[in-house]
Parts: sequence; C-alpha cells; structure tokens
Amino acid sequence: MVKSISQDNKPLYQCEACGFHYESEDLANQCEQWCTTQNSCNVEITKHALENQKQNNNQ
Repeated sequence: MVKSISQDNKPLYQCEACGFHYESEDLANQCEQWCTTQNSCNVEITKHALENQKQNNNQ
C-alpha cells in the first residue's frame, strides 16, 4: 500500500518498495506493484517520479 504524504500543501504518494514519490496515486500504485512483483524498478513508471523530474530539470 502506498504511503500518502503532504509536501507544500500538495498530496504526494510514495512507493514503499523503492521510496520514489509521485503526484498521482495511480502511478505510485503501479510502481509499488512492479517493484514488489519484479524486484526491480520500471523506467517507464519511475520517469514520472518527482526525484527524476527534479534531476531532469537541472540538466
């Protein structure tokens, strides 16, 4: 089950398997399902993670 948190008064959802944060609860659920069943991360899902968006904005 994904973890719901608040940052800057915006809801965020965290995959409890890998720790990535998403603005969409659906993406967080997809991420967690993939992580737990495949024991890896899916690039097509994690590219939407806030951690990866911040990294892409700095380039």
